[in-house]
Amino acid sequence: MIENLPPCPKCSCEYTYEMNALVVCPECGHEWVPAEGGTEGGDTAEGWGRVVKDSVGNELRDGDSVVVVKALKVKGSPSGIKVGTKVRNIRLVDGVDGHDIDCKIDGFGAMQLKSSVVKKA
Repeated sequence: MIENLPPCPKCSCEYTYEMNALVVCPECGHEWVPAEGGTEGGDTAEGWGRVVKDSVGNELRDGDSVVVVKALKVKGSPSGIKVGTKVRNIRLVDGVDGHDIDCKIDGFGAMQLKSSVVKKA
């Protein structure tokens, strides 16, 4: 555990905390690897040493917009997510069962998607 955590590189908040291998800012939600000193690469998949690609091979980054390329069933919803639904401002995460995109979809709310069912917009 790091005793003196660095302030947030985006908003300069001094109340940062550790979560697994990342340092997190409670005010703006920015996450980074402390060894990288908060550089821009720290909050993307490259900062973790892995690259997340969409269904056609384009590299995805935090903040990208993507389009759903496969109809998805959503538990508790009669219609599901249709092909062509645009999702803005994605966040790359280490999810469960291959779900590596965290996002909010209009009409559905917050959910996780697999990168294999989206393409970069």
